[in-house]
Amino acid sequence: MSKKVLITGGNKGIGLAVSRAMLEFGYEIIIVARDFDTCPLVGVANVTCIEYDLSNVDGLADLAKEVGDIDILINNAGYMQPKYTYDNYPKEARDHIMNVDLYTPIELMNIFSIGMKKKGYGRIVNTASIAGQIGHPDVWYGIAKAGLINATKIYGKMLGAHGITVNCVAPSPTETDMQKDNSEERKKEFKKTVATGRFAEPEEVAKAMVWLATDCPEYINGICLDINNCSYPR
Repeated sequence: MSKKVLITGGNKGIGLAVSRAMLEFGYEIIIVARDFDTCPLVGVANVTCIEYDLSNVDGLADLAKEVGDIDILINNAGYMQPKYTYDNYPKEARDHIMNVDLYTPIELMNIFSIGMKKKGYGRIVNTASIAGQIGHPDVWYGIAKAGLINATKIYGKMLGAHGITVNCVAPSPTETDMQKDNSEERKKEFKKTVATGRFAEPEEVAKAMVWLATDCPEYINGICLDINNCSYPR
């Protein structure tokens, strides 16, 4: 029987690269995203697309009922809001980004780990960010990603005895739609701090995530895998 994988934000960017890679394994893929207007996997065999606003934390229990039990959870969906500054960040914008980037991933781990524990098997991979390690101008994005790294370590400890691994990745900026909100000047300055002088490609991050979700040894649990090419301030 093929494994069943839930990928939030699997409709584009890194998530789409993960979805494609998981399909090559012959897994059943369930993609949850806000829209699928540009998703090339709509209508593809073994792919189910569910439109859902992941800022709606209260509705996740109903979403889970629609999805059913899964073997692998990829908490990939997330976004940033660089137009706001730390001292001018509307409460609504703060609450929305915290819901999508932190509260929903945690609640999905709570919900789907129940079925995983019954089976004695599960793989959870969270998409964090270098922003959660070194700080970020979008203060609440950085806070959310730092919280997700910590949650990964906590849940790895709590679920490891049940045959469930919980790991995350911390990419530096990647060539996805998220870059449209960054100025060219800011992109140029960041690339100066990266060993290769470029951003990551979605497929590069996806390969690491797929490994954590499939072939990664069970003893590797609660870790944050840096995929940021030495991209630290200098």
